[in-house]
Amino acid sequence: MTQTLPTVYPKLRSLDIRPHQQNGRQYYLLRDPLQLSENSILVPQPLAALLAWCDGSLTTKGMAHAFHAQYGFPLGVEMVEQLVDALDEAFLLDNDRSSAALAAARERFRAAPFRTPSVAGGSYPADPEMLYATLERYRRQANGKAPLSPLTATPTFGLLSPHIDFPRGGVVYAQVWERAARAVQEADLVIIFGTDHYGSDPFTLTRQNYATPYGMLPTATDIVDQVAAVLGEEAAYAGELRHRGEHSLELVAVWLHHLRDRRPVELVPILCGGFHRFYHNGGHPDRDEQIEQVLATLRNASVGRKVVVVASGDLAHVGVAFGQEPLDDGTLAVVHAADEQLIRQMAAGDPTGFYRSIHAIGDQHNVCGVAPIYLTLRLLGAVEGTPAGYATCPADNDNTSVVTVGGVIWQG
Repeated sequence: MTQTLPTVYPKLRSLDIRPHQQNGRQYYLLRDPLQLSENSILVPQPLAALLAWCDGSLTTKGMAHAFHAQYGFPLGVEMVEQLVDALDEAFLLDNDRSSAALAAARERFRAAPFRTPSVAGGSYPADPEMLYATLERYRRQANGKAPLSPLTATPTFGLLSPHIDFPRGGVVYAQVWERAARAVQEADLVIIFGTDHYGSDPFTLTRQNYATPYGMLPTATDIVDQVAAVLGEEAAYAGELRHRGEHSLELVAVWLHHLRDRRPVELVPILCGGFHRFYHNGGHPDRDEQIEQVLATLRNASVGRKVVVVASGDLAHVGVAFGQEPLDDGTLAVVHAADEQLIRQMAAGDPTGFYRSIHAIGDQHNVCGVAPIYLTLRLLGAVEGTPAGYATCPADNDNTSVVTVGGVIWQG
């Protein structure tokens, strides 16, 4: 294989890299959020340091020398080349091969009639009748906790929904979607802000339709085009393929379709990168011109429509599974108190206070719904919220980690 310059000076693409244990050995698992290849790469932990030098500044020989200088252990260039070849074969390097694979994958995605559900058969049943029975069971369980009646469909209506898997969060989903049922059934446009778990782009769009086991939910391409014009085409669609595997939009779309008795409705599906750029640069989303322009565009496009705005986001992610110390009762109490404060601010329709609470503790609880919740509150404007469900869900088998989820309904 003839190597291009970027492979001679190998540079990793933006990847999801996580610790992994297999057969008693420690590895790092390298996964591609854009799924250009079906293959993932396992890198033995002792060699993982090479990944830090895979930044386009060194040759494979230079990487071997850097490893030797850092750790005092000689490493053959051949071994480095084997690793680089494996990365290249899986399209994990930023070079001509991965660029061509990206272009081909994007073309296939856009040519398909709809985005195929990526977690059907895992997080929820792929069969529509089994799915219907499953979600109805969650609705019965939610009503068993406290009888729920749908709230009035007001001119301004939104909701916070979890996006955790249904077996852990199904009852909380039911608690919030049951209260939103009337507005959801009457809506002719649904705007969904979903957490982009694997990308940092502020907004990532697609013109592709979303499918659920019940059928297809058409994307409002005219509105998507208006937002893309604000962002710029390249920025708007640079990470479009992350829509293929991102569950945050898919799981709420399933509940939306279910509460509408399988009737379609137009969607504006938007993936939102985190707010870490503001945490670290001293900025604030209240003063971000791009956010203002996107929200103004969505408001203008909503005029004369019956719109529901959905924030797809979970709350805290804490404990060993998220690179922290094991949870104890005291730490969990702190997490619950912080969640209660965030929910109060959401219910008060206070996006600035909500963001400040996250920023004040450096987002140490890893709230993955920050951007979708903030953007939903900003888009809705002056609203009042009603909390609708809360749960603490296990995140490992050793009771050392949890994810918290909750729901809120906003009316104005």
